[in-house]
Amino acid sequence: MLRLFEHIKNRLKGRRRERRSLSAVFGQFQHVLELNNRVLTTIASMHNKLGGSYIFDLQYLRSSRQYMVNTVRELIDAFDALAPGRYPELYVSFRSIRDKLDGELERRPVLPDIMAIPFEEIGAKDMDAVGAKSTRLGIIAETGTAQVPHGFAVTTAAYRLFMERNEILDVIKDSEEAWNSGELSAAEASGRIRSHILAGTIPSRLRKALNRELDALRRKLGDGEIRLAVRSSAWGEDGNLSFAGQYDSFLHVTPEDLHDAYRKVLASTYSPSAMEYRREYDFKPDEVFMAVSVQQMVEARTSGVAYSLSPVDPGRNSTDIAGTWGLGAPVVSGEVEVDRFVVSRDAGHAILSNSVADKALAMQGKPGGSVTMEPVPEDLRKVPCLSPEEVRLLADTAVRLERYFRKPQDIEFAFDSEGSLTVLQTRPLRIGRKEDGETPDLSQSLKRYPVLLSGEGEVAQQGVGSGPVFVAWEGRDLETFPDGAVLVAHLSSPQYAAILHRASGVITDIGSPLGHMATIAREYRVPTLLNASRATMVLEEGDVVTVDAEQKTVYRGEVRELRLHDYMRERMEETYEYRLLRRMLKLIEPLNLFDPEASNFTPQGCRTLHDIARFIHEKSVDILANIPNASASGEACPGGRLVLPVPLDLVVLDIGGGLAPECTGGLDGLKLRRTIQPDQVKSGTLHAFIDGVTLEGVWQSTPVPVDFSSFMSSMTRTFSAEAAGAKNIGQNLAVISEHYLHLSLKLGYHFTMIDCYESEDGTRNSIQFRFAGGVTGVTRRSRRARFLSEVLKTFDFSVTVKEDLVVARAKGWMARDLKRLMRILGILVAYTRQLDVSMVNDARIYEHCEEFERIVNEAVLN
Repeated sequence: MLRLFEHIKNRLKGRRRERRSLSAVFGQFQHVLELNNRVLTTIASMHNKLGGSYIFDLQYLRSSRQYMVNTVRELIDAFDALAPGRYPELYVSFRSIRDKLDGELERRPVLPDIMAIPFEEIGAKDMDAVGAKSTRLGIIAETGTAQVPHGFAVTTAAYRLFMERNEILDVIKDSEEAWNSGELSAAEASGRIRSHILAGTIPSRLRKALNRELDALRRKLGDGEIRLAVRSSAWGEDGNLSFAGQYDSFLHVTPEDLHDAYRKVLASTYSPSAMEYRREYDFKPDEVFMAVSVQQMVEARTSGVAYSLSPVDPGRNSTDIAGTWGLGAPVVSGEVEVDRFVVSRDAGHAILSNSVADKALAMQGKPGGSVTMEPVPEDLRKVPCLSPEEVRLLADTAVRLERYFRKPQDIEFAFDSEGSLTVLQTRPLRIGRKEDGETPDLSQSLKRYPVLLSGEGEVAQQGVGSGPVFVAWEGRDLETFPDGAVLVAHLSSPQYAAILHRASGVITDIGSPLGHMATIAREYRVPTLLNASRATMVLEEGDVVTVDAEQKTVYRGEVRELRLHDYMRERMEETYEYRLLRRMLKLIEPLNLFDPEASNFTPQGCRTLHDIARFIHEKSVDILANIPNASASGEACPGGRLVLPVPLDLVVLDIGGGLAPECTGGLDGLKLRRTIQPDQVKSGTLHAFIDGVTLEGVWQSTPVPVDFSSFMSSMTRTFSAEAAGAKNIGQNLAVISEHYLHLSLKLGYHFTMIDCYESEDGTRNSIQFRFAGGVTGVTRRSRRARFLSEVLKTFDFSVTVKEDLVVARAKGWMARDLKRLMRILGILVAYTRQLDVSMVNDARIYEHCEEFERIVNEAVLN
């Protein structure tokens, strides 16, 4: 690794000394943007294949991997040409991700090297490590959607370690080959494999991890005996495939018997039925990994199963519940009579019907461990095992879990003696189509619902979602977002990432399927429609709507027929190729780098190919902000001093197509040779800025009184050339081309930098605005910064403020009308020139906001 660093550094050392023209730097920047856009487009295309409507093979996955790897490598090389030798660690991160992708395609899955994880530390990212069953319990625990048992997951890496240390992998391979060739029956092959697993020893590293988690569990639960439920959580189990009943679980296990129970669960991976099931669904040997869920046993008074949507009659819009006294295993296996409840899914959850059984036997835990069937006391046999309040609570929990996981759920539950509900596990529930032809015509059903939006926007994630509208206006507290609501916002901002997992749908006025929020929406599979233009004007807070993202349609009300149709759609999601694509995308699509100021925003922090593209894009914009310093001295460029009716004293440097042809030879480096008239400026964005900064009545040219304390504060402040953004403090500079504008301005005691890039199709437009400084003390400068922040947010910028420093960005569709935004920024520069002096109290912030809005409305919007 060190030799690689040295090789890269030595190879690039000579390049650092090369002098590059401004136009060459800008050309490299354009190439980086083009490659970045290609990466994002490919990621979106690959993810769309997971919608269930596409058929593809291994060749598609191999070619997609090759294209992605080649494009990202080309992107890194292009970025390295823009910033020679500055980030050699990017190559290291890239090689690591590429090797993991190759491992997936070569059937060498990369597993996190950890033996056990507590439930409260498990998130969606840990699916490969702990399986779907434990992942869902971890997510429920993290989000507080319902109560789950305390416990931990023993990982797939632990399974692999156990198999390797006990030399069982070759036994599995030989036995399965003999079974597939007909030399052994499934039962014979299973028996041979399971006997080796049951005789295996627990590796020291795994034993220490189990003991550590058991000790932590004891500390959480306090004094008293601990009993455990040891359950399977294999790859593929409780996912798109259920593996229902294929693997073993063990209840009421003592901590001393945990090792034996663990081996038994591992052995059940190779039960005859599980082997047959995997073969039927083309589950490859490299996909067989068993994680194990170790849970605190709930001392259950009542247990059972709840279906969030009736699989028998889904059109009835009901939740079905079955329960009995004691532990719930006999309910799942069908060994006992159960009480049944049919409950409305609507608010209030009215009980539509119930049937109370004669419950003669119940499963109970034995004092020394294990379980037994015992007679139910006579006075309880014909009494409902759930009260009406418990039935309604369970129905409400089931519907909330369905909304969260975006599919109907099959839930195992328990109520303890205090009436506290615990979700033991939840998995997707299959809803099949009726075979009797009674399914209503969807097109006729949809005619009953008013259409609020149709044919507008771009699909970031397909699907159907219903819920009340939550309008995320600027500054609104997102903590108030209710579970299952439809998020409606003006911008597709990554700030909504924290609530997307709770949303049933997303609609924005502005946004791109290639943006960061779209990526997160795809990760959570939230139906998402972006760039819908009028969403915030048409959709009203609190109104229930249904979003059909695939058809780009929003209906008033909850369209149950449409959601049911979506649940019953036949998707090709159970093939090996789909499962492999999902694993590949975990190395390609997730975005871990959000905040450029965060400590992980480094080459080493890049864990996916998307992270690499994000890092490069952000750093490229930063580099372009310093383009005037890019070894330009001595370069002959068109330009000169711009003649304006305000004392801006702006020098213009043209690096290609920004000035009229007659302006050639105006500058040698920054040595002035001529003046430039406004009508000679061909750059549309600079022209818009000039229109704004010279707006009549906005530029403050009269002296402004400064109190003594503010004057003394300004005298003690210093400014670096880096803060000013130009080599010579006091030099106001514009670097322009046909599609690019950089402004570096020193006006009085503050500095402003603006970078603007205009793409041909508008999807890659970007503006970055930086502001710092002032003549007064920190309080008034901070007030001006807050004023700038309020104004910029109004016009679709994302803003970061630190004391008197303001950094604002608008990208993609948020910046599609660049000329309008640049004119507003011109007005803002003129308006704020000496504004800090007047910021005598907080009220002045909002007075100036109102005044500025009035000026802009008159000058720009009308």
